[in-house]
Amino acid sequence: MDLLSLRYFRAVARREHISRAAEELRVAQPSVSRTIARLEAELGVPLFDRHGRAIRLNRYGAAFLTRVERALDELDDARREMADAAGLDDGGVAVAAETLLPLTELLAGFRAAHPGVTVRCFQSTPEVMREHLRAREVDFCIASQPLPGPGLGAMRLLHEEVLLTVPAGHPLAGRGRVTVEEIAEEPFITTRPGHWQRALLDRLFTAIGRRPVISCEGDEPGATHFLIAAGLGIGLMPSLARADLVSAPLAWLHLDTPDCVRTLSLVRREDSYLSTAAARFRDLAVAHFAERAQRALPAKEWQPPHGAVLPAYEGGGVLDR
Repeated sequence: MDLLSLRYFRAVARREHISRAAEELRVAQPSVSRTIARLEAELGVPLFDRHGRAIRLNRYGAAFLTRVERALDELDDARREMADAAGLDDGGVAVAAETLLPLTELLAGFRAAHPGVTVRCFQSTPEVMREHLRAREVDFCIASQPLPGPGLGAMRLLHEEVLLTVPAGHPLAGRGRVTVEEIAEEPFITTRPGHWQRALLDRLFTAIGRRPVISCEGDEPGATHFLIAAGLGIGLMPSLARADLVSAPLAWLHLDTPDCVRTLSLVRREDSYLSTAAARFRDLAVAHFAERAQRALPAKEWQPPHGAVLPAYEGGGVLDR
C-alpha cells in the first residue's frame, strides 16, 4: 500500500466514478482501475459495490475512506508546514464564494502583495462550499449565510443591512422606506434557491404569508443590478454595493423589517493547518472588508444627469407614493 494508491482510492471514492477520478488525477482510466483492484486484493475486502459500469462506495470503503482522508490530510498539512518553516514565500490559497465579483479588489490586492502565491477561486453554492471544505479543496469559503458542519469555524468579515433596489424611474424611487407588504406584487430579480439573496427574499415573504413574484432568477448575483437598472424588476442588494454603483440608475430603499441583513463570514476547517499564505489572506480579507465598510456611502436617491430622460418603468405592481 503506497500513497499513490491511497490518493487514487480517495479520488474514486469521492466521485464514485472511475473515469471522472482518472480525469481529476490526469491519468489513464485503466491505471486507476488496476490500482483499485490491487488495493482491494491487499486489504482482502471489496471497497466498492459494482453494478455494471456503476460503482458505489460500500461500508468497507466508507470506513477506509475516513482513515485515508485523515492520513492524507495530515501529510498535506505537514508538507505545507515544512514549506513555511523553510521560509518559502510561495504556496497557494484556494477560496470559494457564491459570487466572485465583489472579491476582485481583495484578490487583486492579495496578488499584488504576494505575487509568489498561487490563488484559485471557485464560484459555488453554500452546499458545494461545505463539500469543498469537507474535501479540503479550499482554504476558505466567503459565505453570506451560515455554513454549518462539524469542525468548521467562521470569522465575521461584515454585518450589513440589505436594501431594496429599484430602477431610477420606478414609482418607489422617491421613497426612503417601504414595508414588505407594499412590494408584495412587485416582480423581483433574484438568484436561484440556495443563494443568500433568494433565502432572504423567501424568508421576508414567508413572514407576511406570501410568496414573492419572481420575474428573473439566475446563478450570478453580480448581474442583479444590471437587470434592475434595465427596468425588469426590483431586488435585494447589500448596502456595501452602493459604493460601487453610485453612478448607476438605481434607487436604494430601506425595508421596514428588522432582519433584512446579511453577515459575510470567512469559513475554514479548524482542524486543518493554516499556512502562512492562508493566514496572510485571512488578515487581508479582514482589513479589506473593514475598510470597505468605512467608505460605504449612505443610502440616497439616485439623481439622473441634467437633461436626461428616464424610460418609463414597465414593471408590475405600480404603487402610490
